[in-house]
Amino acid sequence: MTIAPDDAQHGASHLYRAMRDFVQSMDDILPGKFEITKEGIVHDMMAPIGPHELTTLHLRKRLESVMPEELVAHTGTPDVEAESEGIMRHPDVMVIAWADMDVPGSFDPRTLIAAVEVVSRSNPDNDWVGKMRDYPLLGIPVYAIFDPRTATGAVLTDIHPTPSGPRYATRKDFMYGEDVTIAEWTISTADLPRYPDQ
Repeated sequence: MTIAPDDAQHGASHLYRAMRDFVQSMDDILPGKFEITKEGIVHDMMAPIGPHELTTLHLRKRLESVMPEELVAHTGTPDVEAESEGIMRHPDVMVIAWADMDVPGSFDPRTLIAAVEVVSRSNPDNDWVGKMRDYPLLGIPVYAIFDPRTATGAVLTDIHPTPSGPRYATRKDFMYGEDVTIAEWTISTADLPRYPDQ
């Protein structure tokens, strides 16, 4: 573990707050979704299209049909944020307890049971690379990825330390049509929408 001097930590915190202020100021002006990573600001300019939004809806409904009442598969705002890590993300679906949603500002990422992403056609590396790195840093124990481009996905679990920081140790790949287990709940991936061929 590397400990930065106080002035370096202060500088990183100042930079993160400046990026967050910029993102908040642009949220209602520019279309798309903003997130903050270790590399800087990610701006997905493309609004999610039909298959992305339909997949998100299917996943939310399928998860909520098998989860206990006190949990929700949340698809709205706010973001999840860890200022200490310099990361602010907005998962497509957040599995979280109702009680943990009653907070001012962003959700504490450590309260999420799982984060679910539907891969963006315009920026797939954000889901397959960036979030695969960031979610274990945030302490999110389960990360499920659904990719409408290829009709495949993966569930990542078991955060463990590495020289590059926390990473998921276990990856279970799946193809659409198979059942998939996210945390404790198994859902079908049958009939999930795909992006049309370009």
